[in-house]
Amino acid sequence: MVIKQISVFLENKAGRLAKVAEELKNNHINIRALTIADTSDFGILRMIVNKPDRAYEILKKAGFTVRESGILAIELDDKEGVFYDLMKLCDAHNLNVEYTYSFVEQHSNKAILFLRFEDNEKAVSLFAEHGYKLLTDDEIRKI
Repeated sequence: MVIKQISVFLENKAGRLAKVAEELKNNHINIRALTIADTSDFGILRMIVNKPDRAYEILKKAGFTVRESGILAIELDDKEGVFYDLMKLCDAHNLNVEYTYSFVEQHSNKAILFLRFEDNEKAVSLFAEHGYKLLTDDEIRKI
C-alpha cells in the first residue's frame, strides 16, 4: 500500500523548476500531483508521476539530486470534516504526519490525500483497520 514518490532538491532560483518540468515533458512523464516546500536557499519538489522509476533516472541523469520515497495515498470523500477525522485518528494513535498534500479526482469527486509518516507501516495497519481506502501504486498511476 506504500506508493512511490519522487523528491527533487532544487536551488531556489529562477528556471530550476522549469528545467525539471522540461525534462519530464521531453520524456513523456506526466505529473499527477505535486507540492513544493521551500526555504530561502532551496526547495523540495515532491511529485507523484505516472512513471516514477523513469522520472528518477531522467532527473538524476540531468544532474538533479533526486530521492524516491514511500508515502500513502488515501481516497476520501470530498466533504468537510474528513481530514479532521483522519487527523484525529492519527493523534489518538500517536501517529506523526511528516507532510501531506492532496488533489480531488475529477471523475469520482474523491479527494486523494498523500501522507508521509514516521512509520508508514503502522499507518497502513491503522487505516485498514478503520476502513479507509488505501490506494495501491498501480491504482494511483491510473488516475
